[in-house]
Amino acid sequence: MFGQMTMRSKRYEGAGRGDILLGFVGAFLLYALWESGFFTAEAWADFNRRFYQNFVKDDRYMMLVDGLKSTIFMTSGATIIGVIVGLILSVIRVAYNGGMHIPVLNKLAETYITVLRGTPAMVQLLIWNFTIFASARDLNTEYIAILAFGLNSGAYVAEIFRGGIESIDPGQMEAARSLGLTYGSSMRHVILPQALRNVVPMLFNEFIALLKETSIAGYIGIDDLTRAGQNIQALTLEHSQPLVMVAIIYLIMVMVLTKLVKKLEQWLSRGRRG
Repeated sequence: MFGQMTMRSKRYEGAGRGDILLGFVGAFLLYALWESGFFTAEAWADFNRRFYQNFVKDDRYMMLVDGLKSTIFMTSGATIIGVIVGLILSVIRVAYNGGMHIPVLNKLAETYITVLRGTPAMVQLLIWNFTIFASARDLNTEYIAILAFGLNSGAYVAEIFRGGIESIDPGQMEAARSLGLTYGSSMRHVILPQALRNVVPMLFNEFIALLKETSIAGYIGIDDLTRAGQNIQALTLEHSQPLVMVAIIYLIMVMVLTKLVKKLEQWLSRGRRG
C-alpha cells in the first residue's frame, strides 16, 4: 500500500514538473510573439490573408486532408507487414537460441535485422522504388512505400518481440513441453500470448515512429502529408504556414497516440496486478 502511494506521489510530482516546464515554454513563446508584433491588428490581418490563401482558397486544405489519408494508409499497411515479419524473425532467433538446429534461418534473420537496422530508411525506400521496382512503373508507389517501411519496421519489431518472448519465465516452456505439447504449440498457446501482452505498448510506439517516418515518402513522388504542405508552398510561395500546419497535424496525432499508449500501459498494469 505504502509502495503504491509512493509511486503515485512520484508520478504526480513528475507530472507537475512537466506542467510547470510546459507553462514556462508557453509563456516564452507568447512573449516572443508579443515582441515580434504578432498580436497587432496589422499582423493579424496579414496572418488571416495568408491563411485564406494557403488553406481556404480553391479548397487547398483538401490537399492536407488527402495527404493525411495517404500517411495513415501507409503507416497502417507498414505496421501490419512489420508485425508479421518481426514475429517470424523473432521466433526464428528465439528458437535457435533455445536449441533448435536452424543455423541457416537464424543467420538469414540476423543478417536481415543487421542490414535493415543499419541503413537509413530513406535509402531503402529509394532502392525499392528506383532499383528493385524500377521497371514496374504501373505499380502504385504507395504500395512500394508500404513494403519498404514495413520491411524496415520488421527489423525493429523483431527485437521487440524477441525481448518480450525472452522475458517470459523459461519454466513455462518447460512445463508446456512436459505436458506433451510440441515446441510450436507451446510457443503459440503459452509463450506468445504472454509476450504479446508485454510488448503491445512498444508496438504502439513503433506505430508512432512509423507515422513520422513516412514523411520521407515524398522523395518517390507520393503526396503524403508533408508533400502536401510542400505542394501548397509551391502554389502560394508561402513558406511558413503550410509546413507549420503540417507540423501541428503530426504533433496532434502523436500526442493523441501517446496518450492512448499511456492508457493502454495503465490498463495492462492493472490486469497484471489483478
